[in-house]
Amino acid sequence: MLVNFVPKTEISAKENLQWLFILRNLMIGGESLLLLISTDLLKISLHQEALWLTIMSIASVNLYTWMRLKTDIPVTEMEIFSQLALDVLAIASLLYLTGGATNPFTWIFLLPVILTAIILPHTYTWYMVILTTTLYTFLIPYHATLTTVEPHLMHMDMANISPSMHDTQDQEFFNFHIFGMWFGFVCSAGLVAFFAVELSNTIKDGERILADTRERALQDERIVALGTLAASAAHDMGTPLGIMAIIAHELKDDYSPEVHPELHEKMHIMQEQINRCKQALSLMSASAGELRAESGHVTVCSDYLDNVINQWRSQQPGVKLNLHINSAAPLHESILAELTLTHSLINILNNAADNTPVEKGIDLNIYSCTVEGFIGIQIRDYGPGMPEELLDKIGKAPINNSKQGLGVGLFLTYSTITRIGGTIDVSNAPSGGACIDIILPLVSTEKNL
Repeated sequence: MLVNFVPKTEISAKENLQWLFILRNLMIGGESLLLLISTDLLKISLHQEALWLTIMSIASVNLYTWMRLKTDIPVTEMEIFSQLALDVLAIASLLYLTGGATNPFTWIFLLPVILTAIILPHTYTWYMVILTTTLYTFLIPYHATLTTVEPHLMHMDMANISPSMHDTQDQEFFNFHIFGMWFGFVCSAGLVAFFAVELSNTIKDGERILADTRERALQDERIVALGTLAASAAHDMGTPLGIMAIIAHELKDDYSPEVHPELHEKMHIMQEQINRCKQALSLMSASAGELRAESGHVTVCSDYLDNVINQWRSQQPGVKLNLHINSAAPLHESILAELTLTHSLINILNNAADNTPVEKGIDLNIYSCTVEGFIGIQIRDYGPGMPEELLDKIGKAPINNSKQGLGVGLFLTYSTITRIGGTIDVSNAPSGGACIDIILPLVSTEKNL
């Protein structure tokens, strides 16, 4: 199945344009509401036709943006800056028609500057600063004339108004202006705080991703080093094992099973163990890419888990296995059966078998995960459990002390399960013993097409 991959930068640019579309809708609604309140409620004489024409122009730009978001064409930084520049020109037009620099809502020029500083490179930010500063400066001497705000004296005979009434009128106008400045400060402070918090969260997320990437890089370096040592060891041990296999075969032929049945049986076991070692060395010397290509195939979960259990039983025939399968477990789903995954699961089962009493055995629970598309496997032993000081280190690096069945094997197991998109968690059960929870991804039918 082919998957269309969209670069992260293009997704971010389109998300930024979508945010700009939402904020512009809020600006259109706020401007329309303020215009209606000023003209109908406060009875302020404004250039209504020009103001409504400007608001309709902004709405037309936003309609184009809405249609633009429906397309698959990549959004560029210049396109976002151009739309922000159009918003600045529209804001300047509205302020020009409502008193220019004397309008207490001139703080709105800060909004496009903040947006540009957050979503665009620094060069565009300085361009936006120059544009807004130029327009603000222009609005100081040049703006449309407005009738003095006289909401409750509009229909009275101005000749009969006393000086005290004029003072009252001026005070109310001043109070109105102060309220506008206060409202502007509250809005600008809220916007700055909102974007500052969002920017801080973005930086923290980036730092967290960078730290995780560094940790994975260190783990990959350790895995490469272990792989190099494994390949070297496989090369050095290949010849001795070959000689041992030849000698074991000759000894088996020299002593007939009728005369020396006990020795013949022991030689047979030795041959099986030598062949097992040779298979393990072949696996160690294979490259990761070739290994995945040769061993990775899609199979049903029930068949794959049966195969894993059968392979493990051939290595640990005397260990009791308590198998529990949840009725909701997705055993009918498919899973990518990798040879490295198989060896990882067998390694965990072997570790559990080595640390549990023979009479109790180990528990293997197969269950359904809360997240769709995954299957859960829990392996528990009844031994002494994991040392508390090692719980946080397991899986992050090879552990030198292998008294509890830990070490390089479990480190590689962590890496294998993480690589295929699964998770593994090690803990101690309240009643004693170690408990390992493994979450493995399933393969959907669509991916097989």
